Amino acid sequence: MNSNHGYQKTRIALAIAATVGAAAAVSLPLTAAAIDRTPGKYVTGDFHNHTTCSDGSISMQRLFRKSTETGPGNYGLDWFVQAGHGGSGNRNCTLAEDESLATPAYPFVAGQGPSTTWLNSGVTVKGNVTGGAGNNRNMWRWQSVQEFQYPQTEYFAALQNRPLFMGIETVVPGHEHTSMAVITGQVPAAIATTPLPVAPPYAPLGNANALAQWEYCFDRNDTDTSRGNTLPQPSTEGNNWNCSVPGSANAGDPNWNATGQKLIPLAGPGVGTRGAQKTIEGIRWMAAFHPNGSYYVPAHLERAGPFNPDGNNGFNVEHLRDMNNAAPRIAFGFETQPGHGASDARGEYNVLRNNFGGTIGRIDSVGGTTYGGTGVYGAQVGGVWDALLGEGRNWWFFASSDWHNRGLFGPDDTRSTQDFYPGEYQRNYTLVSGTDPRPRNALSRRDDNVLINPQTVVDGLRTGNNFASSGDLIDRLSFIACASGRGNGGFRSNAAVEQIALRAAQDNATILNDNCATMGEKLVVSPGSEVVVAIVVRDPNGVNFAPYTFPNPSLLQIGVTQPLNAPVLDHIDVISGLVSGFRTPGTAGYAGEWPRNLNWLRADGTTAGLDVVPAAAKNVSADVARTFSAAGANAWTRVRVGNARNGETFYRMSYRIPAVAASQYLRLRGSNLPASVPFETDADGNPLADVYTNAADPTRLTIPCTTVGTNVPANGVLFTGTNIDGCPNHMEIATGASPIAGQKAVSYDVAAWADLWFYSNPIYVEVSGSTVVAGVQ
Repeated sequence: MNSNHGYQKTRIALAIAATVGAAAAVSLPLTAAAIDRTPGKYVTGDFHNHTTCSDGSISMQRLFRKSTETGPGNYGLDWFVQAGHGGSGNRNCTLAEDESLATPAYPFVAGQGPSTTWLNSGVTVKGNVTGGAGNNRNMWRWQSVQEFQYPQTEYFAALQNRPLFMGIETVVPGHEHTSMAVITGQVPAAIATTPLPVAPPYAPLGNANALAQWEYCFDRNDTDTSRGNTLPQPSTEGNNWNCSVPGSANAGDPNWNATGQKLIPLAGPGVGTRGAQKTIEGIRWMAAFHPNGSYYVPAHLERAGPFNPDGNNGFNVEHLRDMNNAAPRIAFGFETQPGHGASDARGEYNVLRNNFGGTIGRIDSVGGTTYGGTGVYGAQVGGVWDALLGEGRNWWFFASSDWHNRGLFGPDDTRSTQDFYPGEYQRNYTLVSGTDPRPRNALSRRDDNVLINPQTVVDGLRTGNNFASSGDLIDRLSFIACASGRGNGGFRSNAAVEQIALRAAQDNATILNDNCATMGEKLVVSPGSEVVVAIVVRDPNGVNFAPYTFPNPSLLQIGVTQPLNAPVLDHIDVISGLVSGFRTPGTAGYAGEWPRNLNWLRADGTTAGLDVVPAAAKNVSADVARTFSAAGANAWTRVRVGNARNGETFYRMSYRIPAVAASQYLRLRGSNLPASVPFETDADGNPLADVYTNAADPTRLTIPCTTVGTNVPANGVLFTGTNIDGCPNHMEIATGASPIAGQKAVSYDVAAWADLWFYSNPIYVEVSGSTVVAGVQ
């Protein structure tokens, strides 16, 4: 890693060309009211990852640089949220590993590093601390965020001139985990014009007090009752927090702890139900005090199984509805494409993973595993996500890295048996909007005067104008729907709408055209109108971050030779479903659990189908409406922009929906894998259960890896390159009943790089006189 960082604030432009203002190559005079938009750009980011302050393996400095800097070994994200677990921990993640990571305000301290305990680094611990003895004593996360992690984050935001801010992967009462943030007070504009210190300490201009208070009040693992105050207890010196929520019972609730001024659900039967009620209180607190600066996105929400009223496990569909009902501007989506993509069970989802105790015993992650790296709630056409979209909710799809470590390998190795770094494998591409009034040298990553800071990032996530892609399968997407016909401003040809989408994709920008909508928006049309759907994607130049140059073993099964580090988009599916309106709490069709264990994922790896899914968790109107690919009846058009050497390749495609009569939504998915790839996709192109590539059970591994290379490093040797040309040595050997027993099998990171997908958020089409899409304005 380059140690010559310069230590001055510089403007770092996004790798985006052209201006927003030229978006409309074709524009017709339309009469309907336009959607209120401001110019914007798509930028990449991650909001769920870990350092040694929770259960990660590296320092804050290292994670910032690996995730956001460019060059070999770094992944170049445009925005970044550091978000470890709530609760407590005993390691000081603000200490650098070595001199190469040193900065003037945070120099390397010889003999110390990110695994040094807080007390051994000279820090005074506050609050009623539990866990750890002597110098291994834990610190509550509220203190580490407020006093140590946030100041360092702000310093690096100024030093690197990037929008870096703090969140938390909260441990959720009644459930498992959620990615959340309260950005109030963080990264103020003044840091752009304030000189950085030339020696420690760094005195932050902003604060994460609101985030720290939320963690104290509402994280399940934070059982501190100090009110954020100093030792010894009782003490009134410190934050003196009160966790009351306007309009709630608060002290009148039997779960209220008067000393801590917070809810602590009573233990015993029903603790899950009581915990879920506290979770809603936490969301309501955000809405009451920080409505524009908060988000709450359940993470890897299928992993811990279904909801357990007597424990703290997963989320059923009704809990997602409850959260969105409580604060639709804050609880607006889920991380159903989890991190841990290189682990022995992708996403750490597995059969019989969760012990519910008593007579219930062990329960699968919901769905039993992932499906092409995505949880069943998002991957299953007609499943939970479609059920929520079928109500017209603003419920969006997000991905995360959930970075912790490399498993068998060190953090600088490019191989992994556990996690990928933020930006290495999967990214959120989020549209941020807003004009930056500040001078060009002010803090914000900007292009064409578009402001990119914590607030515009959170606003962008909230809008749903976001897509997630793994393995750099695509890196630009313009997905639009435009009205055509009488009453909608006149006829629009497919070619005209494709041109609008192409220009937006070239500019990496949103559309600015009347009577058109894009992701996270709704197009309101009169009955009988035609709707033209246009899609343009960019095929990234060069290779992705995979260290493997040998052919994709999954595709070799069908005679396709394609390097793992140079994937090619095979097809795009347009998925549509009808909108029938919000479901009412307490009525039939509001609550329902996804089928457990063998009732969904059978012993042979097949699934039971939607017939066994309760009505609350499915939308039977959802289906693949159109599939586009390079050839066939619905072939896309390849467009080359620029010269042969430095140009860009786009794919453009469109179709018409005639005589629209009912409100509906459209969303996209795409893959490098065609239909009917054995053990990867079914005949309709749907992702199959990932049990066939999960090394956790080597008897089920089924896809052989047979390429013998000349550059295949040993497992115990550090490898930082990108040119492994044969099946790596860490791949699992299939055993037992596997049809390829004794052979290297597709597994770990190779399984992830072989199986790539992108997902877009939906466009709604609301037909006047039909169901109102109430969740989107």
